[in-house]
Amino acid sequence: MSGDESAEPSLLTPRILIPFLLVSLIWGSTWLVIKDQISEVPPSWSVSYRFIIAAAAMFVLVAYKRLSFRLDRTGYLFALILGLFQFSFNFNFVYNAELFITSGLVAVLFALLMVPNAILGRIFLGHKISGAFLGGSAIAATGIALLFWHEYRASPASLEQVLIGASLAFCGILSASIANVMQAGERLKSYPIITVLAWAMLFGALINVALSWITVGPPVYEMRAAYWGGIVYLGVIGSVVTFPLYFSMIREIGPGKAAYSSVLVPVVAMILSTIFEAYVWTWLPAGGAVLAMLGLLVALRARKPKTPRIAA
Repeated sequence: MSGDESAEPSLLTPRILIPFLLVSLIWGSTWLVIKDQISEVPPSWSVSYRFIIAAAAMFVLVAYKRLSFRLDRTGYLFALILGLFQFSFNFNFVYNAELFITSGLVAVLFALLMVPNAILGRIFLGHKISGAFLGGSAIAATGIALLFWHEYRASPASLEQVLIGASLAFCGILSASIANVMQAGERLKSYPIITVLAWAMLFGALINVALSWITVGPPVYEMRAAYWGGIVYLGVIGSVVTFPLYFSMIREIGPGKAAYSSVLVPVVAMILSTIFEAYVWTWLPAGGAVLAMLGLLVALRARKPKTPRIAA
């Protein structure tokens, strides 16, 4: 007997919209902080420090909520894979991309996360892609293209540097997308998200330390207060606060829609840059931001029907 089709909630409902906006605002701010992390410390060590702090804070959150610290064997395997793709590969690619191109370019490229998320969600999870989502994504992609063109024109990087940086950023996007789609799988939904994230961040931190030691040698430190303040902000606010909210959204509305927070992130980053760095808007980024927001609203107002389940 077939069950009734149920519709996923619109992102515009408050219980989804509030965490969506909070994640977008925080991750929009992290690009300004990450920019300061690109210094004498190799990127892989900065990523390692971030997730050592994040893992410790996440385990404190598990204890505070009185959740079990234990997972079964499959749960630990999921956490290991999640840590590898989300908290190691993804962030190492992102930080290294910023050695070649500006943080603004990387942030704009990451707005394309919705594309592999939607495609992989369709292939591996059977999530349908609605016409409204496709139309909104096309509008948003046009806005993203304008933002990218503006950032490219303003960037001092050569074409070769842009291609290397963009390639690294796309590898980061694909890594994040794999982790995102994993979170939407029915098997992983059976585990407490905070416990899974705590172990995933720990595994990711250990992988990062190993990779850093192998590739660039022993730990490198920078004693600037701003550097360590940024590490703590990225580890606690930019990771422990945001990832439980973001992955909860993925479980509820799917990886394609949840990834639309990445469309809002570069716009938030530009607004914050206007406030703190005297960024001057021109018609190109303004038009790109408007189109990105319009596409966001069009795509996310639609409710996507879930695939009917067949009951025995």
